[in-house]
Amino acid sequence: MRKPKLPLGSPEDTEHAFYDALQHADIERLMACWSDEDDIVCIQPGGPRLVGHAAVRAGFEALFSNGSVQAHPEKVRRLDAGQCSVHSVVERVDVMSDDGMQHAWVVATNVYAKTAQGWRMVAHHASPGIRTEPVEVLAVQPILH
Repeated sequence: MRKPKLPLGSPEDTEHAFYDALQHADIERLMACWSDEDDIVCIQPGGPRLVGHAAVRAGFEALFSNGSVQAHPEKVRRLDAGQCSVHSVVERVDVMSDDGMQHAWVVATNVYAKTAQGWRMVAHHASPGIRTEPVEVLAVQPILH
């Protein structure tokens, strides 16, 4: 039986709790951010599509076997549509190497749904990281004459 979840009042609250749990390798807090729906989906960088609680949990447990993930969401773009909120984020991942602290960049999409228990994650899709900060390309608006 799953533990009762604390209410998360906004998609931003859930996102903060998710990344905080990643940074502390706290599987219980991380899974508390997810919806109770059976069709939740997670794609970790370079990994397969994980569907359902057991698969998502196992994926993060494997990730945490190497320690915490120092991922920090930056350049957040939000699209709110009623009971759903989609966040496109650039994750700065801090990695310690022989040369000191290095950064990798991951582009991710987090999808949140409003539930009876508050806002919960229903999808997390992260693409493989790159060494340099991704350039944000904005659509060019045509000039009307």
